[in-house]
Amino acid sequence: MTTPLTYTIAQINPIVGDLVYNLDVIRRVWKTAPAESDLVVFPELSLTGYIPEDLLYNPSFLDATREALETLRRESINHRVGILIGSPYKDHTGLYNAVHVIAGGKILATRTKHDLPNYGIFDEKRYFTAGPLPEPVEYKGHKLGIMICEDMWYPDVADHLKKQGAEILIVANGSPFETHKPSIRLQHATLRVEKTGLPLIYVNQVGGQDDLVFDGASFMLLPSSRFVFQSPQFEEDIQTISLEKMGKFYPVYHETEAIYKALTMGLRDYVNKNNIGGVLIGMSGGIDSALSAAIAVDALGQNCVRSVMMPSVFTSANSLEDAADCAAKLGILHTVTPISSLVESFTTLLPDTSGLAHENLQARLRGLILMSQANQNGWMVLSTGNKSELSVGYATLYGDMCGGYNVLKDTYKTQVYALARWRNDKQNPLINERILTKAPTAELKPNQTDQDTLPPYDILDPILMDLVEGDMSPQALIDSGQSPDTVRKVVRMLTAAEHKRRQAAPGPKVSSRAFSRERRYPITNGFFR
Repeated sequence: MTTPLTYTIAQINPIVGDLVYNLDVIRRVWKTAPAESDLVVFPELSLTGYIPEDLLYNPSFLDATREALETLRRESINHRVGILIGSPYKDHTGLYNAVHVIAGGKILATRTKHDLPNYGIFDEKRYFTAGPLPEPVEYKGHKLGIMICEDMWYPDVADHLKKQGAEILIVANGSPFETHKPSIRLQHATLRVEKTGLPLIYVNQVGGQDDLVFDGASFMLLPSSRFVFQSPQFEEDIQTISLEKMGKFYPVYHETEAIYKALTMGLRDYVNKNNIGGVLIGMSGGIDSALSAAIAVDALGQNCVRSVMMPSVFTSANSLEDAADCAAKLGILHTVTPISSLVESFTTLLPDTSGLAHENLQARLRGLILMSQANQNGWMVLSTGNKSELSVGYATLYGDMCGGYNVLKDTYKTQVYALARWRNDKQNPLINERILTKAPTAELKPNQTDQDTLPPYDILDPILMDLVEGDMSPQALIDSGQSPDTVRKVVRMLTAAEHKRRQAAPGPKVSSRAFSRERRYPITNGFFR
């Protein structure tokens, strides 16, 4: 009987399109794999990073990818350990999402993705041709059943591999995070293992890529439902395991902590992978800017975060104190730039400005100040709006929506409070109780609160979740017990704000449907009028 293979599982953080960097990461893991390892297993499209999007239409990118793969083949002559690597593969029949098994100076096998996802954030049918049902790969006397991400979500590929004699299922993944995703993955893996009776290795990438965050959480599951290992979420991790060698087990985070970790990683990688010097935040004394600043410090460190308070005649003394207090607890540079004189100058220039236009003028002057200061220092403005506000358009274009990234873009207001309290409980409290308990306000006119315009957030957010994530009809919401007037108002606001969302900064996806790739409503839309 042949000895079971030993695998080194490489949960890495690639950079999309940076083939030189990704090659270096792959080489480093490959070179340092322990002596007993037989195969180093990397995630889906690990050579290019996931998702390359329209880079896949660029012939020079595909040429460079092919050259990088050839480099790995040549270098494998000097390695005793093989690798399983993900990359695009093109032949006369099409472009494929593929994995390659490389060892001894040869590409021993290439397997292509059979089930191509084309929903939500996935557009794989735009780029790739679906591969045939794969055959097992012969490697060191064993038959490996190799699948790629979505192939695990349906039974056809695993069943076929089992029938063809596969001894183990190995799944290379680029699976982005959203709430409850780890348990959904495990459900599908368990179904494949229970039906085939084969052990399953699930290898996922980690890291932020624009509006996506990959949480890792790679694992190996035995037919007995026992874990051999599970990698941590939101961290790179290398583990060497076999059927006879247990690895480390890291439990997944509960929902609030997982969201916080996702937001932190999303921001960190967006800034670092794009070589941005730091972030500048408009600190208002409210909960959104306070939480955004806390996440930024956790992601980037104190020296890469600065805040600016820009009071007007409507700004309360409490807001000034709360902004300064939060910045002091975070240990970041905080400045105060009053805007009252600027508002007066513009009011003189535009004497008919009043009402909502006057409110938005203040927001846009603050945006102008932030963008100018960030531009001067080579930094990026971090906008601080939340998903509730963005849903109903309670935000000002070219004002508080200014910014290169919005860390709370996919986080509802009620979640913002939960995240802030979790952060306070986890470490030294950074956000004072007054910020957590005072009525939310934009402070653009006297005695203003958000509830002058919006339903209370504990009513608004469930309606929005049902409309945005659940695709419920207005009538179904009314039938469920929601106020007809409130539902109709929210639907009107949601529809009217589409043009704002099209111009919003990117931000990390944490829900099942974010305002980025997966919700594509027309701006000109008469259906909900």
